[in-house]
Amino acid sequence: MLFKKDFKQQTINAVQMGNGIVAFQGIKLNVHCFVVDGVLIDTGAKSLEKEFKPFFKQQDIDQVVITHYHEDHTGCAAFLHEEQHLPVYMNGIMLDYCKKKPNYPMYRKLFWGKRSPFHAKEIARTFSSRNAIWDVIDTPGHAIDHLAFLNRETGQLFTGDLYCQERTKVVLREENIPTIIESLKRVLSYDFEDVYCSHAGYLEDGRAALQRKLEYLLELQGKIIKLYEGGLSPSQISSTLFPKKYPITYFSLGEWNSMHIINSVIQEHIKSV
Repeated sequence: MLFKKDFKQQTINAVQMGNGIVAFQGIKLNVHCFVVDGVLIDTGAKSLEKEFKPFFKQQDIDQVVITHYHEDHTGCAAFLHEEQHLPVYMNGIMLDYCKKKPNYPMYRKLFWGKRSPFHAKEIARTFSSRNAIWDVIDTPGHAIDHLAFLNRETGQLFTGDLYCQERTKVVLREENIPTIIESLKRVLSYDFEDVYCSHAGYLEDGRAALQRKLEYLLELQGKIIKLYEGGLSPSQISSTLFPKKYPITYFSLGEWNSMHIINSVIQEHIKSV
């Protein structure tokens, strides 16, 4: 299989950004790492380690913090810990999982590579860098252990996969839309300016972008509940709201699917009534 890879680098407001890209048969995926004030946020994918290594080596890094355990964010963690001798911190929920050989579907191994086991430490509610105190914000929904990081000094917020895109159409099976809604509300309660997303990169007027995503998901949640209470089945709701089918749904054998949006909303709605 011919996977095309690319790497781009830029600096925005003193944040060094490395963006690795993998493309195959019309599906193009990318992931960012960010370095600021001696902190590396996320480590990229194992499949892009060759592309990310020069970026890591030219940076002045004291510590690594990880937004969540997914392999496109933790793929180079073993290299950074074992060869660069950097401490790695993340949510404690998935520490044991990350110490072991990971178990995720073949298509993800093809795109993101086979992540090596690595050892990390549990991150505190805040941490210090050279010139700043950072807030560690619980933002589950995309992943059970998902975190966002806010530099209090600069007002820069690093949101991992909380944003990705404004109008979500497909999600991973493990994602929970009502939980993402609560996580968006939580980060919007903080005072921040710049927003850096692990897939979308730097967001112009990031607060407004996060607010628009929240409003979209709230509206979508309301539509799903209304259709469900009107007697439609989850599959009928999905066909109504998401008539377009995306290549990633077929390629992932349904792990990425609009149905997961519908099901997560309905399941939480049933619990609440």
